[in-house]
Amino acid sequence: MSRSPAASRALLLVLCGAIFLEGVDIGMLNVALPPIRAELGLSTGELTWVMSAYVLGYGGFMLLGGRAADLFGRRRMFLVPLAVFTVFSGLGGLAAEGWTLIGARFATGACAAFMAPAGLSIITTGFPAGPRRDRALLIYSGTAGGGFSAGLVAGGLLTAVDWRWVFFAPMVPALLALVGGYRLVPRDAVRDGARPPVDVAGALTVTGAVLLLVLGVEQAAHAPVLRTAALLAAGVALLAVFVVIERRSAAPLVRLGILRSWPLVRANATGLLFTAGFFGFQFVAVLYFQELRGWSAERTSYAMLAMGADAVLAPLLTPRLVRRFGHARVIVAGLLCAGVGYALFLPVRADWPYPAMFPGMLLIGVAFALVYGPLTIVATDGVAAAEQGLAGGLLYTSYQFGAAFGLSAVTAVTVAATGAGGTPGAVLAGYHAGLAVPAGLAVAALLVGVAGPGWRRPGAPPDGPDGPGRRPDVKRHGRGPHTAPRPCRGEPQVRPPSGPAPSRTPVP
Repeated sequence: MSRSPAASRALLLVLCGAIFLEGVDIGMLNVALPPIRAELGLSTGELTWVMSAYVLGYGGFMLLGGRAADLFGRRRMFLVPLAVFTVFSGLGGLAAEGWTLIGARFATGACAAFMAPAGLSIITTGFPAGPRRDRALLIYSGTAGGGFSAGLVAGGLLTAVDWRWVFFAPMVPALLALVGGYRLVPRDAVRDGARPPVDVAGALTVTGAVLLLVLGVEQAAHAPVLRTAALLAAGVALLAVFVVIERRSAAPLVRLGILRSWPLVRANATGLLFTAGFFGFQFVAVLYFQELRGWSAERTSYAMLAMGADAVLAPLLTPRLVRRFGHARVIVAGLLCAGVGYALFLPVRADWPYPAMFPGMLLIGVAFALVYGPLTIVATDGVAAAEQGLAGGLLYTSYQFGAAFGLSAVTAVTVAATGAGGTPGAVLAGYHAGLAVPAGLAVAALLVGVAGPGWRRPGAPPDGPDGPGRRPDVKRHGRGPHTAPRPCRGEPQVRPPSGPAPSRTPVP
């Protein structure tokens, strides 16, 4: 259904409001971590879980959430999780113990796992392919980064009053987005015939596999080696069972053929490594500013504001760069900026002035603007409309698994390098070791970004069941489901009956 430009802008505003809320939620919590630890008496490992619980719920249910948008309707999978997200955000502010807060964070992460890919697929299916969709996606991605930056500042201001306001404040914009979404998000098209059967076995196994893998990665920093190995082995085993189920299922949750698309796979791998470095860096930076330097939450939020450059650059500059240089060059440039930014922060000292830190943090913000949006375009471009939710779920799963991996890796290295001394020198040595992890991840992301064949050419045909670049309704040798069979040699050729041609209108 075509919409007027004004209606499209209003819809994009609502979707951006929801993803902005998600970014605000994460950004505010990052700044509030030290006060939360002080009041609730959390250890470093438990404090990591306050962030990781959200990541676990987000990453664990993201693939299922993305496919649910395709099967049960994008409008429903956007509005209902948004409402539940609002409720549990408020419940987090009422937490009196660590486990209560961790549980609320897990629930909000699971809700976001359904809401985010639904919002993304509403854009990719509601805006025509080309510059208009690309601009909408870049604005959408930039808004998420802008929400994170705004959350850093708002979190510092709210934490100065009480850290619980970090959870209460997002309820107001969430309610506004919910009302706007109810009025503006288009209703899902009525399916012709019965809805495809739900792959329950596939949903259970893939969700369990991702949960176990993320949990194993999260616990690697502060759990016994055998427990971590058991969790990872169980996750891999469930993943293998999931693949077997999908191969035999008549209506699989994840069509495995979508993974034959190298641009999609490379976008997901690059996104995983990039977000791992980004979240690992900001975790160490917050601890450095507040626990080693003794800065307040408000001062820390202003110090990290340079990383919010993407909020301005993503919607204004990145679309122009993509049009001029293409997705690949912009992504590679962003990965280079990330690597240089992390490297500039590596020799940080306990008495470093802020001007010495500013260039590195600014480059990291620029990197986010150049990488995040174009990766979203590449990962969803050329995917059939019926699988846009799945493509979005795969990408966001990679992002969240990367965040979990980055936090775990940085925490493990920092704790190991700090030792049991606890002196300022030992703490700084631990931060130096932890900061080397994002730098290494940026190099790995750059290698993946430049490896293999080129990124997908914009406007290429969507991937279908027969492989990358093949539309679902076009078979090999140019013969599709509407192609009449060729007569055998010696048989008379039968003319088709006269009358109107069969409709080529796609079934919604």
